Amino acid sequence: MAKRAGFRLEPVLRVRRAAEQAAERAAADAAAAAREAERRAEEQAAALATRVPPHSAPAHVFLAAMVASAAAAADVTAARATAQASAEQAGLLRARWTAAAQQTKALEKLRERHLLARHHAELSAEERAVDDLVTARHAGADHADREHAD
Repeated sequence: MAKRAGFRLEPVLRVRRAAEQAAERAAADAAAAAREAERRAEEQAAALATRVPPHSAPAHVFLAAMVASAAAAADVTAARATAQASAEQAGLLRARWTAAAQQTKALEKLRERHLLARHHAELSAEERAVDDLVTARHAGADHADREHAD
């Protein structure tokens, strides 16, 4: 009996596991980048909070300090927006990782079911072989008994 060519699950499962690991690394990297962006934004905000306008300085110095403070405030706003975007990106990559893990889990369950079905098929084949042997022996014994009776 020729062996039936079938769908090979192991290579697909290896690919899914590799994709899941890549998604996990991407999610971890994105989460680290989001934390770093948040840290930078907080540092900039803390530095802005400590700025004190110069007291009794000429108008042009005061004006330059205020322009610098406004620019620093814009930088803080941009840093916070970057941190928010990084956090959102990390969330998307975490969702992709979760989806990849679910796909891997589904394939692992399919593999388990396939192995269990194969095991049951082997047991059934063994039972049939034993039944065939017992039937053949029984039929042979009946045939021998009939020959002796004749």
